[in-house]
Amino acid sequence: MSDAEILLQEVSTYLKSKDVEHIRQALQFSGQAHEGQLRKSGEPYISHPIAVARILTPLHLDAQAIMAALLHDVVEDTHISNEEVANIFGKSVAELVDGLSKLDKIEFQTKEDAQAENFRKMLLAMARDVRVILIKLADRLHNMRTLKSMSREKCERIARETMEIYAPIANRLGLNAIFHELEDLSFKHLYPMRYEVLYKALKVARGNRREVVGKIQDAIRQRLDEHHIPAQIQGREKHLYGIYLKMQVKSLAFSQVQDIYGFRVMVDDAPSCYLALGLLHALYKPIPGKFKDYIAIPKANDYQSLHTTLFGPYGTPIEVQIRTKEMHRVAEDGVASHWLYKTTQTSFNDLHKQTHQWLQSLLESLSQSGDSVEFLEHLKVDLFPDEVYVFTPKGKILALPRGATAVDFAYSVHTDIGNRCVAVKINFELAPLRTEMRNGDRVEIITATHAHPNPAWLSYVVTSKARSNIRHALKTMHFDESSALGERLLNQALSSLGLNQNDIDSSQWEKLLKDTGVQSLEEIFADIALGRRHDIVIARQLARIGEAGTQEHPAFSGVITILGTEGMAVQFAKCCRPIPGDPIIGIIKKGQGLVVHTHDCPSLRKGRGGMDKWLDVVWDKHINRLFEVSVKLIVANHRGVLAKVAAVIAGAESNIENVHFSNEGNYTALYFTWQVNNRIHLANVMRGLRGIPEVIRITRIKSGLT
Repeated sequence: MSDAEILLQEVSTYLKSKDVEHIRQALQFSGQAHEGQLRKSGEPYISHPIAVARILTPLHLDAQAIMAALLHDVVEDTHISNEEVANIFGKSVAELVDGLSKLDKIEFQTKEDAQAENFRKMLLAMARDVRVILIKLADRLHNMRTLKSMSREKCERIARETMEIYAPIANRLGLNAIFHELEDLSFKHLYPMRYEVLYKALKVARGNRREVVGKIQDAIRQRLDEHHIPAQIQGREKHLYGIYLKMQVKSLAFSQVQDIYGFRVMVDDAPSCYLALGLLHALYKPIPGKFKDYIAIPKANDYQSLHTTLFGPYGTPIEVQIRTKEMHRVAEDGVASHWLYKTTQTSFNDLHKQTHQWLQSLLESLSQSGDSVEFLEHLKVDLFPDEVYVFTPKGKILALPRGATAVDFAYSVHTDIGNRCVAVKINFELAPLRTEMRNGDRVEIITATHAHPNPAWLSYVVTSKARSNIRHALKTMHFDESSALGERLLNQALSSLGLNQNDIDSSQWEKLLKDTGVQSLEEIFADIALGRRHDIVIARQLARIGEAGTQEHPAFSGVITILGTEGMAVQFAKCCRPIPGDPIIGIIKKGQGLVVHTHDCPSLRKGRGGMDKWLDVVWDKHINRLFEVSVKLIVANHRGVLAKVAAVIAGAESNIENVHFSNEGNYTALYFTWQVNNRIHLANVMRGLRGIPEVIRITRIKSGLT
């Protein structure tokens, strides 16, 4: 019997004869479209789509999905168009096929861009219809099974992509068997020698431990029968990559991995799970700290089971999973259990709701990512399989990736909570926002109305939702602040021409937008602040005095006032750390905005060319914020001198940001960065420090040394 006949026989066991006939038509159509095409292995190409469809039949996917599996390469690899597929097999099948087709007709700068953009397309289609990813996983699984015909380099690339993206997606969707096979096949092609050694060792161990496994299984069955708990008991073997990971993480040799075999106990209902657990703990002593209750707190993919590790006979650790038959269906088939067990569909609402929420969070990340490669980075982060479970103040359980911080938690509750968080209480005690979550933590986020994300958060958040929302908020803040600064710069340029904004009518603004090809005035203002456009050129365009670029632009004669509230649109140079009271000068740096330096900044002495980029800037008289300043102190080597210095700085209402020191014989050089309001405040702090007998000399640093 051919593979095509076997496929039709398999689908006929659960689909209506009309659906089977449609699948037969798709099979014939795909065969004709791929006529004469061969795979790298030399097999007829049609063998691949048939194999993909057969991987899906045990999941009892509907006729549309099986047809799409058979047709998934016809648009990409043959002359057939998606419109033809839609006309013959219907719009739904065509949409599934389109979601599975790569963007081959678009040219990308790098392979990474192409890969990332294809993932974006696939995941957008997946969010509309989860069958897209089920077919794609089946496609990838068959490709991995037949990968040996590819070059070594291509094998490694595909295997790595599978390990990083496809296997974690299968895990996230609860497709246990596909997940484990994808991991094992990726392991085989990434590390063939290690795979071979472990495979042979496991084969030997399987024979040596068969008798022990049988005795334990009989003992478990007997104990449950004595207490009238009906159960199915299965011995199970850890998959190869799981054993390899355990050896790596715990630095074990294969002979030291004793829990290669485990047991699965399936009972009728949830109360029986806990009764069975008690009986097994009485039969074999439990190992402390090795019990997990995934029934009370399910995993993110709705996996439910009790896990316990016991001291078995001969000192062998035994891993046991206890679950109901329904939980087992979800554990094995995950989101696909919707098709496989339609009679119990109502039991899986939580799973599909969680899958939908995950897909929506991916779409949110997709919409906020600046480019496809950034999105792919978000996706990889979001697919961490290891999770911690924490509680909100109201007792709701949230699952987060291991390593997630309080900021990740805040964003998982709500984007606005994340954007406005300023502090956190973990188990009723204040903690830093970068604190990593642990299982069972009770977390309360403290927010403030005018708070906004801190760029430093990006260095420690791990979830894609947090990362994408922080980046989005920072970009928005930067745009708003740059736009406000650009408007001020344009006003100054208009003033130098004897005009102001009130002199410009709406028709001039509209013509400016049309001439520059941008959507809004705010974009023009932001471009001015970021050095992408010249303020004087825009001012001249508005005043209809000549055209941009046809004559030399006069030096900018206006003066911009630094308010201290411009945010990221104005930066204060780290090389000289200007503070109010210092004579200052500004430079527009492309893409960065306005950077303020002191007049005598050493780093500017070499680069005073290009005067059209320079601005005269002055401090606002009522500026009210703290600025960092760098100071060097030479002090005598006496006990307690650092405490005296710190006390004087704090007493003068200044905050120490950083301090380090170096020994210089009988003296020590202390390098401080502290915060002051202005030069008068700095002078007061320095005056107080000169009153300390051990202080020999104080110098403000303006050379970038700290």
